Amino acid sequence: MMGARRRNLQKDGGNTLPLHIHGHRRNHSGWSGPQIFAIIIVMGMLCYGVMSWISTYQRKKMLYTPQQSQKVVPEKVDLNRFWGSYRPQVYFGMKTLSPKSIVTGLMWLEQYKAYNKDLPLRHSCEQGDDLPKYGWIAHDGQGFGMQDIVERNFILRTEFVKRSGGDHGGDWSWRITGRGSHGETTISLFFYVATDGEGDIKPNFVKGSTDNMISYITGHTADLGDFVIRFPKSSAGGKQTFHHTVTEVEGLHKLKDGVLRKLSVSSVSSRGSGGKKVPMYFVVEGDTPGSKVKNPKSKMVVHQVTIETPFEVEMLFESSSLTTRRTPLSGSTFTNALGTLRAKFDQKFEYRFPLRSRGYGEEEVAFAKAAFSNMIGGIGHFYGNSIVQSEHFPEPIPYWEANLLTSVPSRSFFPRGFLWDEGFHQLLISKWDRELSLLILSHWLDTMNEEGWIPREQILGDEALSKVPAEFVVQRNTNANPPTFFLSLKSMIADMKESRKGISENERAVLAKMYPKLQAWYNWFNTTQSGPVRGSYRWRGRDANSDTELNPKTLTSGLDDYPRCSHPNDKERHLDLRCWMTFASDTMAEIATEIGRDPTPYEQTAEYLKDNKLLDELHWSDQLNMYADYGNHTSKVRLVKKTIPPARPGLPQTVRTVRQTLVEPELKLVNARGYVTLFPFLLKILEPDSPKLLKILEDLKDTELLWTEYGLRSLSRKDPLYMKRNTEHDPPYWRGQIWININFLAIRALKYYSTVAKSPASTMAGEIYRSLRGNVVKNIFDQYKKTGYIWENYNDKTGAGQGCHPFTGWSALVVLIMSEQYSE
Repeated sequence: MMGARRRNLQKDGGNTLPLHIHGHRRNHSGWSGPQIFAIIIVMGMLCYGVMSWISTYQRKKMLYTPQQSQKVVPEKVDLNRFWGSYRPQVYFGMKTLSPKSIVTGLMWLEQYKAYNKDLPLRHSCEQGDDLPKYGWIAHDGQGFGMQDIVERNFILRTEFVKRSGGDHGGDWSWRITGRGSHGETTISLFFYVATDGEGDIKPNFVKGSTDNMISYITGHTADLGDFVIRFPKSSAGGKQTFHHTVTEVEGLHKLKDGVLRKLSVSSVSSRGSGGKKVPMYFVVEGDTPGSKVKNPKSKMVVHQVTIETPFEVEMLFESSSLTTRRTPLSGSTFTNALGTLRAKFDQKFEYRFPLRSRGYGEEEVAFAKAAFSNMIGGIGHFYGNSIVQSEHFPEPIPYWEANLLTSVPSRSFFPRGFLWDEGFHQLLISKWDRELSLLILSHWLDTMNEEGWIPREQILGDEALSKVPAEFVVQRNTNANPPTFFLSLKSMIADMKESRKGISENERAVLAKMYPKLQAWYNWFNTTQSGPVRGSYRWRGRDANSDTELNPKTLTSGLDDYPRCSHPNDKERHLDLRCWMTFASDTMAEIATEIGRDPTPYEQTAEYLKDNKLLDELHWSDQLNMYADYGNHTSKVRLVKKTIPPARPGLPQTVRTVRQTLVEPELKLVNARGYVTLFPFLLKILEPDSPKLLKILEDLKDTELLWTEYGLRSLSRKDPLYMKRNTEHDPPYWRGQIWININFLAIRALKYYSTVAKSPASTMAGEIYRSLRGNVVKNIFDQYKKTGYIWENYNDKTGAGQGCHPFTGWSALVVLIMSEQYSE
């Protein structure tokens, strides 16, 4: 219609407007008609050019301009949350919610070992460290945390406790306990404090000390005021030695390098009597000539304690503004405070997640506590700017600098924020601390630009950036991610209504502040991700020109290499996105109602998109007997080696792995049965009496399709792309593996359909619910016992954990599955 409207305007203007101007000019200037016509053309072109330039400039500016509605994150920081274990990417560390917070952390090294390769100085969580096990066993998200780190020869327990008070977040203390697995082991603990471009820190030594023992570190920052970090006397069975260094590093991502530069082999301990070599002993040294780095951003003070197991070492942070402190948070005071907080945690956990009443034993409850604690203990605070790009910029540009409080999917592999993961994370965290969940979502919404777009992957700051391959750094403003925040918000509103007091005034106020941004986000989806026909939607970001992928990835959907139409074009209709928008419309209507706004537009859209007849017209295939995507597709494709002739004589030929299309594609519904085809069921859009629901339930039970003893596989075993590599270097990812977030949605939907109406579908849904829930819980628990970890996904043939570990993002939803909490 827009093109027709423009043609009409041009026709009207050509017949009317020039004649009027032509007569006016001839009477006053004597210009000829052709001259006036030429002037009009030139002026029109100039106006068009100016307007086009203004429009392009405005669109450019919108990319890097924050959304103009009121910020959702409160201006005043809750001091009880100011300090936290907000550095999930390191094994143990803390920082504040300040943009340029000082950071504290721990590194360690086993001494007296002959290392032939790189020193195994532990710091950031790395899968390559190959630790038998590590992770939080208890963490309340605010006041305390306990973590076990299992090495081959020893076990470290890290604990922290916070004490509220003062104007800067109060005090906190650490306790590191070590015990050997095979007798005594000598370990060096490297406690460090580092600045992030702001503030000052200074070591102070024990008077008369000859072993370089730091007694305390003094410091000051604008957000912390004055503070002291103390190292009280350690408890150990053997001798202790102390070393220190003060150095500068290029940034927080180089802290480990800063310590490694200062490590040297002790000349005293490197050789035994008679000139025989013994395992090496490493210590940090003070500043040495030539050790300076160019353009340092961080100052770092390191306190090394070398000690034999068993031992107990503490570190205390004390704020100068906490003037009511009677005793240091150390020794028995620490022990008593930790015991009190742990008891409260255990009591609250059973109240929030009543597992014992469902027959779970101590071992299963401890597992559930660890799964939950690792998710809430995996919350990080990041500060920096995303790198973004649009069609108006030939090169990526920086977004504005922003704070982000977010939980992370994996401390070792994905220690940063992911938009669609976050919606699943807050389903669990909100059951424990709804205020915290609202705060996290508020942080995300405040990263929205004027277009209504949120970068789907938030990589803020040097530490986060150092863990990301270059190809995934740039975020493009055409690309979406599933709007799973609506899952969290709908769940929270249901919980608010069920609470004794209903929705509190504070919660209603937060929802009201969120609402304009949610509107902008919703509108962005509804316009930029719209499909080719009314009521359809299409994920952007697929590469139509790719010749190396068996099926071009749809990263924006969150399902990465799940098979879509084989040859992307703008005629695609994506089933899952349509279902997400149906769910979003319904949730927007509910939020509007709760805060006193007009829900009508969203209610009307939700009703339109919920229409099962329209859904069937766009996405149901009688031939395939399932819901499906639509697009230009053929399943007759394969990867082959292709020899490329040399560009000129004398150069070698090259071999590439490329896709070969055996049968030309055609526009049709895509025959890829799996998670995508379940979405009308997963998001409960199907009517309970729909015959399509019965068919989906029957397919769920089919072991040749999606059913396994460990959960629902992501792609049917009968699919041509089942467990096929997508490129020469990309193994299958969503092509058969079992993913817990989608299994959670399936279990949740089965529970819903088993209770909404008594029918053959409800009876079948109940039976499948009990079986699937049991299978998923049992396998995740069994794999945790066997490997020490919760995993990214699970093998559909053996149930074995796969992908990265620990993965206590959405895989931790097993806690909700165990406690049967779905916020219906």
